[in-house]
Amino acid sequence: MTTFPRYLLPDTAVVGDDGWLVIGGCHTGELAARFGTPLFVYDETHLRARCREAVAAFGDGVAYATKAFLCRAMAELAVAEGMSLDVATEGELHVALAAGADPGRLVLHGNNKSDAELRRAREVGVGRTVVDSFDEMDRLDRLHRADGRVPKVLVRVTPGIEAHTHEYVRTGQDDSKFGFTLSTGRAHAAVERARASRSVELVGVHVHIGSQVFVADFFSEAVAAIAPFFEPLGLPELSIGGGVGVAYVEGEAAPSIPEWGKAVRTACAEAGITARVTAEPGRAIVAGAAVTLYTVGTVKDLPGIRTYVSVDGGMSDNPRPVLYGSGYETFLARAVDADRTRVVTVVGKHCESGDVLVRDARLPADLAVGDVMATPVTGAYGHSMGSNYNKVPRPPVVFVADGDARLVVRRETLDDLLRLDR
Repeated sequence: MTTFPRYLLPDTAVVGDDGWLVIGGCHTGELAARFGTPLFVYDETHLRARCREAVAAFGDGVAYATKAFLCRAMAELAVAEGMSLDVATEGELHVALAAGADPGRLVLHGNNKSDAELRRAREVGVGRTVVDSFDEMDRLDRLHRADGRVPKVLVRVTPGIEAHTHEYVRTGQDDSKFGFTLSTGRAHAAVERARASRSVELVGVHVHIGSQVFVADFFSEAVAAIAPFFEPLGLPELSIGGGVGVAYVEGEAAPSIPEWGKAVRTACAEAGITARVTAEPGRAIVAGAAVTLYTVGTVKDLPGIRTYVSVDGGMSDNPRPVLYGSGYETFLARAVDADRTRVVTVVGKHCESGDVLVRDARLPADLAVGDVMATPVTGAYGHSMGSNYNKVPRPPVVFVADGDARLVVRRETLDDLLRLDR
């Protein structure tokens, strides 16, 4: 089969009578002409549906992991759909607050929170702080002596579960920069210190095994591993973190949010855990909601070697292929259902040989310069991990719904590149 697998498209995506991709009632050719390319196009209906699934699966304590994709509009949408927000830096906290998020429903993460970050969280009343180290506990003690505040905290525990995912996004194994290791006794020591401390109120334990996890049973293993430690503590909250995977290429399959939630709830029931169980999905909320539109600028055929197709974006708007070797599909927005019989390598415009978006991409034989090419499942970790490498301005973001395209992040200008210069 050489046609594009439509199940990788956002929920409202259809093919128009002219063969073009339409998302949220908006013609992608018209979007490219209006906003330019590269362009992130998010299906707002898709975003809201995933948020609602998360709330249904885990309750109103479930937090959207903003590191996956954050702007004010996304924070506002997640909050409107009943989600809390998980922030990992003062910058993410700042955006969440600017979006009107209730500080009491924010969760602050980070393996190296600064005094300034912890102080800001205390001042605005962040609801939960996930403590990651004994050094952080020292900082919390020092801040308490200065302001007398007692934040509610969860202790992050590393359960010793090695999820089968890329080594850069594993976090549950003993060798991790995150959390207190269960097998060494550091997790027990952290809980005892937090319980005895006047500087914090210990309300729970946090566990996270990694990102892009395709097997729900790994989360069940994490629950089984943590239960003998957690249940005797009698604490009211357990966060299972996030990390459930999404399909990026044809042939991949991942648990849905409802399936993930059911697996976690079942594992907790079997382990006798009666605490409130929460989670922090990010990628699962936003990844499949977006496609990135590019314009083809060069088609370079090297007979007997390969054909390079260069687009007007690249590793500055999607660094995942360079960082993780992540795979993507691609197709022409004007011919979604066309046979993709031509195998090419899609590359970006940056001065790096490694600036490859899709190594063995399939595209129609009539591919030409000026075509609008679409890469789906780009809603997570593209915009958020993007850069200005080669001083390329970052792309805009539009939310589409009911035939309306709403610009939520404008395209950077050349003058924006000079704003911080002195």
